[in-house]
Amino acid sequence: MVEALLESLDSLSPQVRKAARFVADNPNRVGLDSIRKLADAAGVKPDTFVRLARTLGFANFEAFRAPFRQSLSSARQDFPDRARWLQSLARRGRLGPLFSDMAATAIDNVEGAFHGTSASELRAAARAIVRSRTTYVLGVGVAYSLAHMFAYLGRMALDQIVAVPRDGSLPIDDIARANRRDVLLAMSFHPYRSEVVQAITAASAQRVTVIGISDTRSSPITRNADHAFVLPTDTPRFFTSMVAATALLETLMAFIVAETGDEVVTSIDHFHAQRRRLGVYTPDDA
Repeated sequence: MVEALLESLDSLSPQVRKAARFVADNPNRVGLDSIRKLADAAGVKPDTFVRLARTLGFANFEAFRAPFRQSLSSARQDFPDRARWLQSLARRGRLGPLFSDMAATAIDNVEGAFHGTSASELRAAARAIVRSRTTYVLGVGVAYSLAHMFAYLGRMALDQIVAVPRDGSLPIDDIARANRRDVLLAMSFHPYRSEVVQAITAASAQRVTVIGISDTRSSPITRNADHAFVLPTDTPRFFTSMVAATALLETLMAFIVAETGDEVVTSIDHFHAQRRRLGVYTPDDA
């Protein structure tokens, strides 16, 4: 449903497009809220959602939101033990509420990441990386460390994974010679960084396979990506949470290793063995 919405965005009138983007970015609310409440949140009139439903081939709005309700219902689970644990955290002194809020949000974000992503989607992205000539991993700002972590782990198994931008360069410089044999894994979260958007635009024009990671489906990072992953970044505090993004990248790396042969396992073993011989690890870890 969300894919159909995004594909039809350019053909919609401005108000209906606004409603469609709201639906793409808030699918759970469509299954829960009244049409009037959705309209208020999206900044449009209620009949705009009716027009959206009919444009997509549904008889009415209720028929349109039925798949969203079904998805929401299948995702519901009860976690009484977790709830009791979080409540106990909130009772532990002055910082108890902060501790419990952070713990609850981190768990919710990871759950949201895995609920919103399928094994087949991750496998397809992993295969693209394994088969690539070069995979450029782009993250700036809060995503900078994630990009370098992923590239660091990846190079234990595959030589072609590179973090960008490199020192003194722009992302568009790093991918200037990239083509259909290459992959760009790019991530950015609201407010979206212009250099990441520019790199994705350039990569798409050069027929590079784009893997986009962001916080909404209508984000300029994921909207036109060949493989798109949408992650929650909620936090009770001022910063953007990277817990879900970390979990997704670690899982993607596991899929990459699973898609390769025995020679990659040998390569990883050799990587660590060489470090032990050179004294990189402490004697207790050798």
